[in-house]
Amino acid sequence: MSFRIAHFSDIHLTARPLRLAALDWIGKRAAGWINARVGRGQLFLDATEVASVMAADLRARGYDHIIFSGDATTLGLNMEFDEVRRVLDPDNGWPPALAVPGNHDYYTRRAVRAGAFERVFATWQGGERIDGHTYPFAQRAGPFWLVAVNSADPTLGFWDSRGRVGKDQLQRVEELLRQLPPGPRVMVTHYPLCLASGAPERRWRRLRDAERLLAVAREAGVRLWLHGHRHVSYFRDVGPSLPFPVVCAGSATQAEKWSYNEYTFADHQMYGRRRVWAPEAGQFMDGDGFSVPFTLG
Repeated sequence: MSFRIAHFSDIHLTARPLRLAALDWIGKRAAGWINARVGRGQLFLDATEVASVMAADLRARGYDHIIFSGDATTLGLNMEFDEVRRVLDPDNGWPPALAVPGNHDYYTRRAVRAGAFERVFATWQGGERIDGHTYPFAQRAGPFWLVAVNSADPTLGFWDSRGRVGKDQLQRVEELLRQLPPGPRVMVTHYPLCLASGAPERRWRRLRDAERLLAVAREAGVRLWLHGHRHVSYFRDVGPSLPFPVVCAGSATQAEKWSYNEYTFADHQMYGRRRVWAPEAGQFMDGDGFSVPFTLG
């Protein structure tokens, strides 16, 4: 038996021209707009093209399940979510899929209240829940339970991109993991537990309650943690501070880093491989890989 999952993240689509409402010019989005025009946004000039090809690639390769770990947009604006819907068309032609928001999708409290991420990815957010709360939720994916946790939390300062799961959601995660039928548990968040080096994330970028979520996951026997947020793909195996492997998908659309991951579970192993954008060919191609022991039973 084998099972194949594709995992992409941090596509950061935007709209052109990108217009801000009057209230946005006195808030965090003003600095974000400048960064999108003359700063980091220059790294995503081809994001729409790359994301369009990626979407076709993901549909065509026969994956059993798709995981998206957040940052669909740049500033969490409705016009950007309209572009995400146009480019990805999440309601049509996809295998079963799961999506969690990133900090750029929850860029402001107004973006959270608007609920655009949940509307665009509604068909990717079906699953088991606790008392009707949107997060966390769990999807049955072949032999797995994929457990989606919202780690994005709007902040006020443009320099502050920290995340938080929150006490109430942590309690629901613990309850959900306890109630799920048997099967390997795979945690999906936007934020990482650690950097590629194993060191903690920088202060203003980290998941503030990562240790508490890690403790819940460890107690529940989670086997694997998948995330985004960092734009370079990396993998860390089990170690003194990690009871399970963690894998970052990186950014699917940032120039020179663009890739998504595929995971094949077979023969008591998880085989991971990057699918890397080749600009000269206009397509994604196989990149480097890794493997780790993983029993489906």
